[in-house]
Amino acid sequence: MIQPKEKKYIPANLEIKWENLEPIYQELQNRPINSVTELEQWLRNRSELEAALEEDFAWRYIRMTCDTANEELLQNFQYFATEIEPKIAPYNNELNQKLAASEYTNQLDERKYFVYLRSVKKALELFREENIPVQTEIQLEQQKYQSITSAMSVHIGDKEFTLEQAGAILKDTDRSKRKEAWEKITARRLQDKDKLNELFDILMVLRHKVALNANFNNFRDYMFQALGRFDYTPQDCYNFHEAIEKEIVPILREQAEKRKAALQLDELRPWDTEVDITGKAPLKPFTSGEDLIEKSIQCFNAINPYLGERLQLMKDNGLFDVESRKGKAPGGYNYPLAETGAPFIFMNSANTFRDLTTMVHEGGHAVHTFLTADLELNDFKHTPSEVAELASMSMELISMDQWQVYFDNEEELKRAKRDQLIDVLKTLPWVAVVDQFQHWLYTNPDHTDVQRADAWLQIYERFGAGFVDWNGLEEAKANLWQKQLHIFEVPFYYIEYGMAQLGAIAVWKNYKENPEKGLQQYLEALKLGYTKTIKEIYETAGIKFNFSADYVKELAEFVQQELEKI
Repeated sequence: MIQPKEKKYIPANLEIKWENLEPIYQELQNRPINSVTELEQWLRNRSELEAALEEDFAWRYIRMTCDTANEELLQNFQYFATEIEPKIAPYNNELNQKLAASEYTNQLDERKYFVYLRSVKKALELFREENIPVQTEIQLEQQKYQSITSAMSVHIGDKEFTLEQAGAILKDTDRSKRKEAWEKITARRLQDKDKLNELFDILMVLRHKVALNANFNNFRDYMFQALGRFDYTPQDCYNFHEAIEKEIVPILREQAEKRKAALQLDELRPWDTEVDITGKAPLKPFTSGEDLIEKSIQCFNAINPYLGERLQLMKDNGLFDVESRKGKAPGGYNYPLAETGAPFIFMNSANTFRDLTTMVHEGGHAVHTFLTADLELNDFKHTPSEVAELASMSMELISMDQWQVYFDNEEELKRAKRDQLIDVLKTLPWVAVVDQFQHWLYTNPDHTDVQRADAWLQIYERFGAGFVDWNGLEEAKANLWQKQLHIFEVPFYYIEYGMAQLGAIAVWKNYKENPEKGLQQYLEALKLGYTKTIKEIYETAGIKFNFSADYVKELAEFVQQELEKI
């Protein structure tokens, strides 16, 4: 069994209540620091406390998302958000001030602490006492998205399905069944469109307030600083969007034309994008959540025994919840457990091919969690999304060499690989749409619901609008953004998927050329956590942190070449 690391500073069985925490914060705040050795000990002690708090919060979040209808679990989550976090925030700021003011800080090893100290400096610049209650309110409001969407289900025939389960029918070869499933899923989403618009209006106001309090003109500019985007600007994101529009959209438009011809349709409709174009039944890489976990352990083992052992450890310790069910929050995640050094994988499997890719994606995150578990400070493990998603998206591609574990039929294996490579390209325009939409949202904070829908439509059209005919489905098209939980729960966490997708293609290219070296470079990069800059981590992986039009073109051509080989 996985055991939490031995505590050297905080009590072994610390109960997370403010009366237990405050004396520890006060000790850290008041402790004299008389040498660089004492400063490093102080950093380790603070780190131990933060890891305990993070793991406690992680379990509250995990349990709530596994059962959103359970009022007690919701209250446990809200207790931390309302009673613990707001009291921690000013102390954290004071501890950051203490670190910045220490005469020994500039004696710390710069190679080891540069990235960490840069983040501390940025946190000090952004901290505003008046934002503490606003951020608490934001966290409570964000959670409502899960409550609204996890209650969604549809009846098809005489059976009730979660939206994830109903989505599996979109791969059915019977077009009338696909159309019925799509229409029912869409009607159910639209039933709550006003509720979700109202929720987003509230979040918009609160987020804009945070930005103004911190002396920013808008929340977009605030978040670029808060997310520590030291390596690129909003203009770089716009340039990346343009590169995707120029290099990727034409490829996908051509793919859509091929799909239309193969299916012998006059027009592709939204329910025609997932079905196999050769008329074959949907891929069935596994039969149940248990089977998915077992096969993924075998797959990871075949890549490298260390990787398979990590997933086996998770299984042995009950660190998976993979099957879709009513009352479970949407989406999927890998949640690191800061004290234990292992993660929890949550997803909504409906026994589809897409669930296989979700599992290996989250498995990549999980491996990253294990590889960084022994880094000295908790903050060293807080990798930026551009690096975290490199871990997961690279694993989606590296693992393809071992997908025979899921498919014993050679033709099905080829189909799966083709679908995956097309999905890799399809990711990029959606990333550009979601990111550009958020730029618009937060730089136009006084917009109305109607203006929001119009902005979405303009941006979505620019990137192909899914390459289907939306005639008569205008309301569904205008509200499609509501299905993207990141917009509600983790604003501006999206462009990283595009950057990391390019990085993942480059990692995979290296792996194809030299599997042993490619895998070793990938793992070495992940071991760094966030002790180096993003560019240095990508360089360690043997790739470039680059999202120029030329690089997008080069990598897209490589993917197309690989597609032609299958």
